[in-house]
Amino acid sequence: MKNVLLSLMVLFLSGCFTSDNDSSETTQITPDNTTETTTEDAEETSGTPDGIVSGYNIYPQETNATYNKEAVIPPQCYTKHEGEFNPCMTCHQNYTYGTRPNYMFDAGLQSAYEFSDYGFTNRWDNLFEDRTERIAEISDETVLKYIAVDNYTPLIETLENDSEWTGPVPKIDNLHLGADAFDDEGFAKDGSHWVAFNYKPLPSTFWPTNGSTDDVIIRLPEAYRETSCGEGGYSRDTYLANLALLEMSFQDLDSISVPTLNEQNVCVDLNNDGQLTTAVTQIDSRTHYVGNAADAEVAHMLYPQGTEFIHSVRYVGVDDEGNVFIPARMKELRYMKKTKFRSEAWLKSAYGNEHQEKIDGNLPNYIYDVQGTPNEFGWDLLGFIEDEQGRLRAQSRDESLFCMGCHTTIGSTIDQTFAFSRKITGATGWGYIDTKGMQDAPAKLGTDPEILEYFRAVGGGDEFRQNTEVLARWFNEDGSVKEDEVRAADVYTLISPSRERALALNKAYMTIVADQDFHQGRDANLAPAVNVYRSVDETSPVLPGEKTRQYDMRLNWTAE
Repeated sequence: MKNVLLSLMVLFLSGCFTSDNDSSETTQITPDNTTETTTEDAEETSGTPDGIVSGYNIYPQETNATYNKEAVIPPQCYTKHEGEFNPCMTCHQNYTYGTRPNYMFDAGLQSAYEFSDYGFTNRWDNLFEDRTERIAEISDETVLKYIAVDNYTPLIETLENDSEWTGPVPKIDNLHLGADAFDDEGFAKDGSHWVAFNYKPLPSTFWPTNGSTDDVIIRLPEAYRETSCGEGGYSRDTYLANLALLEMSFQDLDSISVPTLNEQNVCVDLNNDGQLTTAVTQIDSRTHYVGNAADAEVAHMLYPQGTEFIHSVRYVGVDDEGNVFIPARMKELRYMKKTKFRSEAWLKSAYGNEHQEKIDGNLPNYIYDVQGTPNEFGWDLLGFIEDEQGRLRAQSRDESLFCMGCHTTIGSTIDQTFAFSRKITGATGWGYIDTKGMQDAPAKLGTDPEILEYFRAVGGGDEFRQNTEVLARWFNEDGSVKEDEVRAADVYTLISPSRERALALNKAYMTIVADQDFHQGRDANLAPAVNVYRSVDETSPVLPGEKTRQYDMRLNWTAE
């Protein structure tokens, strides 16, 4: 569908629609799977005044097509190194053996295109589409109205009322409102025990200047939220203590600051001062969690079984003065749950199997379930993405396979996740994401500010080196970085676009929504990519080994 204006007219002016309703199913992602699905017509439903309908088809129209058998290789991996630029360092790393439960050891991918034969062809065709005319046809008023609409609440209501949906319902009341759904310490106001934390977005796909805003929220299992004191039950103090113990395990810390908590509600001397203090602001690491989770060991850099994450990926909100914010409309809603705890020994074996699969040139093979797809490391992944009318629907097989690449086997992740390890350390990091005034802290293995280091390594503000605004703002004409200006800026200033660019990025992504061709890429590029290969071969220049970089996505927030 190429006429985005027609799509928008349907969204905002239509009072009813008809949809096909796919039943829940489980199939296997294999290169040649051609299993057909059955559909049944849904009844017409009336739209609400703001254009969001009260009921709709939450299932993908096509769940079994496999357009790209190597969708786990993201578009950024086809960037041209030109023997100089290194956009691969944030994902592909080696670390000292035994220091973390990630044994992928894939730093070699910084300096080589080590794909399967099938993967050498870049099938992310949306990178090369010229959207200039289509973007120009969408008015600023239209895009601002579009991104202000809540498409999250109707999804949750539909999931709760769909008798065929037996999967997770990632619900937080008023999540579309962003920070207003949480208190000052990040706890969801609805009592659902989801907790928001303030983190530094990973370079550079989730920088607003490259097309998206986002938030990440965590929830630990019930036992980790309950005290063993007195009559037991929910205890915010116990929950805070366990969240802090988890954070210390990820950051290799012996102690950490916490929002003020009462040890008498936990019945544990958390700061080891020999008494149960009523106002503790610092606690020490422990071998086991507390409360009703006291039997659970604090496993190094591993989440407890039952840990959940919600990740909303949104458009770029911008006001008349050019201030960037997180708007109501979501591009995607992502959910992860750790359904199985895997020991470090088990993980070593799983990574070994992954290495052998790659050596053998085998293509990815996952068990796809429209209500949540498992990976081999104990996590179930579920994603919702916009349909052509802007309503969130479950992702198809191809769309889900895309997510597996980053949340399964890349060397830099910690227990298959990114954001939690990038949280502002301690008490000040509990609360909804806010990059205004945020320090551009160095990565733990670095000395200079992380974004400055990224600019140097990548030669731009995104992996594709096509963010012209970042190049103009933070780079000199000779390609060097304006170091003094970058050092003086906060994270918000460094990663936020101008009002004009924010609106253009939103419009570009709206054309992908209208086309429903996410399987060909979901990057909101404003012009066809020129620094990206359509196919890679032995003549493609690679990065010399001396230009590879060691990088730890964790941050040194205490550095000057």
